[in-house]
Amino acid sequence: MKFIFYTHSLISDWNHGNAHFLRGVMRDLIRRGHEALALEPENAWSRTSLVNDQGTVAIEKFHQRFPELRTYIYGSDFDHQEAIADADVVIVHEWTEPALVERIGRARRDGGRFTLLFHDTHHRAVSAESDIAGLRLDDYDGILAFGETLRERYINAGWGRSVFIWHEAADDTLFRPLPEIHKTGDLIWIGNWGDDERSNEIMEYLVQPSRQLRLKTMVRGVRYPEQALQELSKADIAYGGWIANAEAPLAFAQHRATVHIPRRPYVENLPGIPTIRVFEALACGLPLISAFWNDAENLFRPGIDYLIARDSNEMTQLLRDVLSDTDLSAALVSSGLETIRTRHTCRHRVDELLFILAACGTQRVTQKLTVREAAE
Repeated sequence: MKFIFYTHSLISDWNHGNAHFLRGVMRDLIRRGHEALALEPENAWSRTSLVNDQGTVAIEKFHQRFPELRTYIYGSDFDHQEAIADADVVIVHEWTEPALVERIGRARRDGGRFTLLFHDTHHRAVSAESDIAGLRLDDYDGILAFGETLRERYINAGWGRSVFIWHEAADDTLFRPLPEIHKTGDLIWIGNWGDDERSNEIMEYLVQPSRQLRLKTMVRGVRYPEQALQELSKADIAYGGWIANAEAPLAFAQHRATVHIPRRPYVENLPGIPTIRVFEALACGLPLISAFWNDAENLFRPGIDYLIARDSNEMTQLLRDVLSDTDLSAALVSSGLETIRTRHTCRHRVDELLFILAACGTQRVTQKLTVREAAE
């Protein structure tokens, strides 16, 4: 089948974690013999920021690292109706311009034979509800929501059985343990500053414990203000700036542990939805200690797959335990890997997507989904 993904950017993961997941999904679809194409706008802020920060070499490296991935940058004169006319499945991400979201819906209503899905992976449906409420989704066949709390929002808006949970996951062909890599540091955190959505939490769960334990710590990410960089420096924490997602497994492998610091809107408004870094860190076989978030959907086994700290003191103690107790560290690695490999890879999500398409797909899609493929 031919899949078309409207995304903010596939090329750039600069402050844009959704690119991680879509790359993995597209790669798995291609391995199964499907065709996959990403369409992204010419003015995408993530790609523009990436070029401003790293130059065009970062884009060249993306194409070198993922030669199988096809992406097209469209402008104002792009013929969307023609581009999607022969598609079997069109998936439109919520960062797509509202006018284009509606335009694609009209193409489906006016005879488009593709199955049309809207993909929501952000807290805006809760934190900026009017942004999503203003979207014209009447002509879409279904909604892909990356968590139950978000799914309930769409159900309450009248979508009923046409909204499906589609969590993010790790591309375990890329995110995997690298035991041959020598450990050069104690702790790594890969995360962006996040518009002050977790500024206090970064200090409490990363900076203070690292300073107290005198750890060799590395931070990778973007949009850190000068004051934050000064705080990292005072704690002797190295700051490495942006890191390409494809290089994250090596960075994880060079360290002995990592932390998860969720953004406040997810903790407060979208319980049960972690960021993709949780999946990716566990897939790399790295012990993970997380600031508290409510795993309301039982995605993991808290206390077994990862440890939970409710304040700075607990984070400090748990980091000390993990870094000094090899048996504890090994148990966390083994459990985390088991959960990822049995439940949370992009292969699992493609399986789920095929089931969803069988449930809400057009006749064209249903005919192309063989019984064997739908069951895999």
